[in-house]
Amino acid sequence: MGTLLLFCLIASALGAPPEVSASSDSVSLTVYSSADPAGFDPQRFVAQQRMGADPTFAWGVPGFGVVRTERTIPLSAGINEVTFTDVAAFIDPTSVGVVDLTDASTTVLEQSFRFDLVSPSKLLERYLDREIELVRQGPQKIESIRGTLLSANQGQVVLRGSSGVQIVPMDGTQVVLPELPGGLLTKPALVWRLQSKTGGDHRLRATYQTAGMTWRSDYNLVLADSEASADLTAWVSLMNLSGISFEGARLKLVAGDVQRIEPRGGGRMLRGTPQVAAMADAAGFEEQAFFEYHLYTLPRTTDLPANSTQQLTLFPPVAGFEVAKEIVFDALAGYGVFGEPMRERGVTMQGESKPSVFLRFENKESNRLGMPLPAGKVRVFKQDPKDGTLEFIGEDLIDHTPRHETVRLRLGEAFDVRGTRTVEDFSVDNARKQMSETVTFEVRNQKAVPQRVIVRERLYRWRNWTIPQSDPAFRKIDASTVEWTLDVPAEGTTTIRYRVDYSW
Repeated sequence: MGTLLLFCLIASALGAPPEVSASSDSVSLTVYSSADPAGFDPQRFVAQQRMGADPTFAWGVPGFGVVRTERTIPLSAGINEVTFTDVAAFIDPTSVGVVDLTDASTTVLEQSFRFDLVSPSKLLERYLDREIELVRQGPQKIESIRGTLLSANQGQVVLRGSSGVQIVPMDGTQVVLPELPGGLLTKPALVWRLQSKTGGDHRLRATYQTAGMTWRSDYNLVLADSEASADLTAWVSLMNLSGISFEGARLKLVAGDVQRIEPRGGGRMLRGTPQVAAMADAAGFEEQAFFEYHLYTLPRTTDLPANSTQQLTLFPPVAGFEVAKEIVFDALAGYGVFGEPMRERGVTMQGESKPSVFLRFENKESNRLGMPLPAGKVRVFKQDPKDGTLEFIGEDLIDHTPRHETVRLRLGEAFDVRGTRTVEDFSVDNARKQMSETVTFEVRNQKAVPQRVIVRERLYRWRNWTIPQSDPAFRKIDASTVEWTLDVPAEGTTTIRYRVDYSW
């Protein structure tokens, strides 16, 4: 409402329910994530919060939090109305529950989430047909105007006073109200009507789900100079746009594909200034299997500021585990077996190609790893021996990866290794329902050192096939894939030649 300033002498409304602040809180928080590591950008949501363009933006955050807060409050025997302030602004009201830990016989008669927050416009709406005071700086002195508020919109206030009706522009005008009208809150609040058989202090535990929270894993892998071992550090990037800070919270993260029916509808938010915090803990999170997922528990309490992104160590750094570099030609990647025999010569892939470079390691205890790895992005670096700086050499995404599985990271394409695939001969005998194809694959290594290279071929023309001739020998990978492992000499060439026969 322009530059309207409100000076309110706030008085407590008679009969208001006891308001329980967060001072006696014991808070635990479990955060779930559905973030796609490839497309999720926390800064986009932080920017939306900062701009304030969409008050429901937090419902689009790919994840949610389950908050459990315990507070001690006085109850009288009979019916009580209790208000919990200092709760998240994006609560799913259907998820709210409260339990009396002191007396299990306490029953909940009603519960509600109230978010009708105080604002200049709402205050003036509540004072329609009531007397207010306006204070303005006049040409010579400060003047005070009293009257009954008839209207407040479009940057103007209409008052009816002793001298008649006045229209007062709100620029540079201060409004003085005698009290805060009942029913308006300065913070979102959960309100319960409880029936208790006993009076005295009771310990209540409230549980609710809130939007605006998510997390993802980020891994940094440093490749040794030998390219045979590496070091790994893992971070949790946690985002809290729920509209509230959590101080001294016991934090848990759930990794896995948890199904959830997303609520429809929006919420209101508390606004603040986004900030970035960074934290480290050598112990990291403690991991355990939980149902069909994995649960990561931080063994200490932590503070999660509102409107922030924060990094915490997922597990202690791992040094010197074994890795293997793979240079792989897979020119027909993505080709599946056709639904009928593919007898057209032109449907093939020929010509020069670049091999992909992969880094592979076993996620096993014997390899100094052996912990479940949540889905995330792995950034790979290698040290420049000339000046000791770490240089970025590629990144890839991993899915949720259990123990004892193999991790393969695609880092890019090789610069000094090239390959040429050529179909030398192709024939079809429709009467006998047979076809034959002869293929050569030439691999050229321009490096000054030998290179081990994998050539993978997809036999996509039909599902029934044999390879009667192959030099060198091949290895069958699956029903339609074969591969060769070649040791290509320095600045040398190695050629594969094979014939595949199809029948139907």
